[in-house]
Amino acid sequence: MRYFVAVAEELHFGRAATRLHMSQPPLSRAIKQLEAEVGALLFARSPTGVTLTSVGTVLLDEARALLDHADRVRVRVSAAAGVATITVGILGDGTDPGVSRLAAAYHRRHPGTDIRIRDTDLTDPTCGLRAGLVDIALTRAPFDETALTVRGLRADPVGVVLRADDPLAHRDRLRLAELSDRRWFRFPPGTDPHWQSYWNGGRLREGPVVRTVQECLHAVLWNGTIGLAPLGHDLPAELAVVPLADMAPSRVVVVWNDGDTNPLIRSFVETATAAYRP
Repeated sequence: MRYFVAVAEELHFGRAATRLHMSQPPLSRAIKQLEAEVGALLFARSPTGVTLTSVGTVLLDEARALLDHADRVRVRVSAAAGVATITVGILGDGTDPGVSRLAAAYHRRHPGTDIRIRDTDLTDPTCGLRAGLVDIALTRAPFDETALTVRGLRADPVGVVLRADDPLAHRDRLRLAELSDRRWFRFPPGTDPHWQSYWNGGRLREGPVVRTVQECLHAVLWNGTIGLAPLGHDLPAELAVVPLADMAPSRVVVVWNDGDTNPLIRSFVETATAAYRP
């Protein structure tokens, strides 16, 4: 199921294999075996990538629910066994230098701790924190902070992602008003309204619904959709990002449940603050 979800979210076997830290041939074999067990194709394959079939779309929702449940079981069993573990939810770019510094520093401070990472999509900015799937989240604000403690780590300027051949892609800077007639990518119904409003520039938009960064990029590439992204991320040559003059920066934050006194969480917050310090 984890293999399937990775391919479904990346829509590319090579990127999914990289995300799973494995080579592509065994991943392809595992997906073919899963398709044989299901009795139907889960992906439509092409030289440029893959797309989900109708059966694959149904399985993706079920697979995510199964994996969430498996994570909860693992956390409860580890707690009962007295094993020192911390589950960290991460939303965003895992290649961020801040993430790399944090991972190295935290491992040095807690070499015997089992650190589990839950890589999440864009529909839950708390990375499963409210659902009890993670102990702490490294994510981006804004979102509903009720019963949560949030520590800011960094603020990144934001730009609009466009096709490289879009006339606006050659501008040095844009304003939100200049994008009012364009189609934007959106998040599914039920997504945190603060999060949805921020990434839609403060107003309701029309456009395709997306869940992952790769789906956002494909929406721009294939449909000419636009959307917002923090500056400084590597993009395919076919895409461009133009800074927005009137958009508030995107804040990288660490967030945990109010009142949680787990010393591993306290140490994580301290380490993250130092790792992201300019």
